[in-house]
Amino acid sequence: MSTTQSERLRELLEPLVASQGLDLEEIAVDSVGRRRVLSVVVDSDTGADLDRIADVSRVLSAKLDETDAMGEGEYTLEVGTPGAERALTQHRHYVRATGRLVRFQLHEGGGELVARILGVDEDGLDLEVPGVKGRKPTTRRLTFGDIDKARVQVEFNRKDAQDSASNSGDNSGDKSADNSDNKTEEEEA
Repeated sequence: MSTTQSERLRELLEPLVASQGLDLEEIAVDSVGRRRVLSVVVDSDTGADLDRIADVSRVLSAKLDETDAMGEGEYTLEVGTPGAERALTQHRHYVRATGRLVRFQLHEGGGELVARILGVDEDGLDLEVPGVKGRKPTTRRLTFGDIDKARVQVEFNRKDAQDSASNSGDNSGDKSADNSDNKTEEEEA
């Protein structure tokens, strides 16, 4: 997808996504055989359930049908969320990942660090680094300038999430939040 088409699509779709209370995270156009697929990734501070994905998909599809933004020919519109192991690239991504375990690639030979985000401010992150071999976790501060790449890690048996779910009388644990990842609503254009 050319930069011009990408910019045009973002300018066209971003206000519509925002009107649905979501953030436009990514746009990609890929060729799959003779068809083109327009993938739109959306998110919000509260997540995006299947109903919200379907609503934004309908709004985007209607707008794309009335414009020539995708040019001639058939294409498929796919609207989804970033997924469970999302890359963290913007300040809002780090805020949304508070409490989650993240793998950081650090600049300047800093290596790799896996830690839980405790807090986020304008300058950086407060982290909890898990203890090794029975040792207690430690805290660490990273500035955004220290981080080359960051990606959320999937956790299946997070002890404190299970404890707080059982303490609140809710036996669903963390499952409802994780089920919202990678939901897709497809519509033929």
